[in-house]
Amino acid sequence: MRTMITLPAIFSFIHHRWRRLLAIGAILVVLLVGVIGACHLRVKNTSASSCHDQLAEVPEAGVGLVLGCSKFVAGHRPNRFFNTRIQAATALFKAGKVKALIVSGDNSTKSYDEPSDMKEALVAAGVPEEAIYCDYAGFRTFDSVIRAQKIFGQNKITIISQRFHNERAVYLARRLGMKAEGYNATAIATRSAPLTYAREWLARVAAVIDAEVWKAQPKFLGEPVLITQAAH
Repeated sequence: MRTMITLPAIFSFIHHRWRRLLAIGAILVVLLVGVIGACHLRVKNTSASSCHDQLAEVPEAGVGLVLGCSKFVAGHRPNRFFNTRIQAATALFKAGKVKALIVSGDNSTKSYDEPSDMKEALVAAGVPEEAIYCDYAGFRTFDSVIRAQKIFGQNKITIISQRFHNERAVYLARRLGMKAEGYNATAIATRSAPLTYAREWLARVAAVIDAEVWKAQPKFLGEPVLITQAAH
C-alpha cells in the first residue's frame, strides 16, 4: 500500500526534527561561506600585487587583453565599466606599454557585439585599427584568457579591466602558465553596481573550480591568429 504524504505529515516531520534541520542548515551555510572565502583569498593572494593602479608601474608587454562588457546599461545609459576600460587601454597603448590590443567579449547574437563596440571606441580614442584584434568568443573571463593563449599565441599579457576583475583574470592566466599583469581601470563605486560586485564572489569560486578542479576548456577555439605587432 502506498503511503500518502500529506501536508500535516510534513509539518509534523519538521516540528519533531527542526533542531536537526537547523543544525544541518547552519553547517551548510558555514561550509558555503568557507568555500567562498577560501576561493576569494586564493585569487587575491595569487594576483593582487600584480594588478597596478598606476600606469608607470605596469611592465611592458607585447599585447594587452581588454576584457569586455556592454557599452550601455539598461538599454541606453553609457556603461562606466566600458568607458573606463577603453580609457585605460588607450592610455596603456599610447604609453608604449603594449604594441597591440585584443578586445575580447561576447558576440553571441547579431545585435550584441562587445568586441566591435570596444574596437570602435578605441579607434575613436586614437588607437590604430591595425593594432586591435577582436576575439568574438570571449563569452566569459576564462574564455577570454585561455583564448589569448591558445588562439592569439600570447604567454605574456597585460589585462585591462577594473581591479576586482583583473585579480580574477590574472589568477586564471597564471594558472594557465602565462605571465600576466593587470592595469586597473578607474574603479566604479560599489553602490553604482551592487550586483556586479556581489557576483564577483561566486565568479571567483567558479574560476578556482575551472582552473584547478575541472581543468575547463573554452566554449570555442578555432584557427590561430598571428599578432604581428607583438613580434616587433
